[in-house]
Amino acid sequence: MKIPLNAKKVFDGIIFDVYQWEQEMFNGTKETFEMLKRPNTIEVIATEGNKILLSKQSQPNKADFYSLFGGRAEEGEEPLVTAKRELLEESGLKSDDWELLKTYTPMHKIDWNIYMYVARNCTKTSEQKLDAGEKIEIIKCTFDEFIKIVESDNYWGNDLVLDVLRMKQSNKLEEFRKKIFG
Repeated sequence: MKIPLNAKKVFDGIIFDVYQWEQEMFNGTKETFEMLKRPNTIEVIATEGNKILLSKQSQPNKADFYSLFGGRAEEGEEPLVTAKRELLEESGLKSDDWELLKTYTPMHKIDWNIYMYVARNCTKTSEQKLDAGEKIEIIKCTFDEFIKIVESDNYWGNDLVLDVLRMKQSNKLEEFRKKIFG
């Protein structure tokens, strides 16, 4: 859901802004509705040959975890530009073969999209340029190892976890593997 045009920003946060508006109810009364807005984020499934590259991360006040490469879009930045920037910053990798796999809208009350890309045949072009609150180790794994990591308690990214479980249930993991590797 998008924030209505008549909504007013009532809080300007570092990541989250809060908007409120009057909403007419079915019985004719009015209630104040509220939503959050945050920058869109991206996630990148990076490949190198027949391997998938993941990040094993450490961040302050959070247990170590596995995740895709990614992060927040900067003001006015297009999703693919964000994907390329975040992959380069977090891994030092570039790709000339990008594809948008899926767009998630994870929460009804937050105006926020997550764009999931695949970056095929990545090559190392620079050193990592990590934020002060990031330590990232690059992990190379097979598709089967990738699925096990995504299903583990140490993986961060609920939307992909749910998709993988649905694909397993409907016998579509092989289609997903082919989509990733092209």
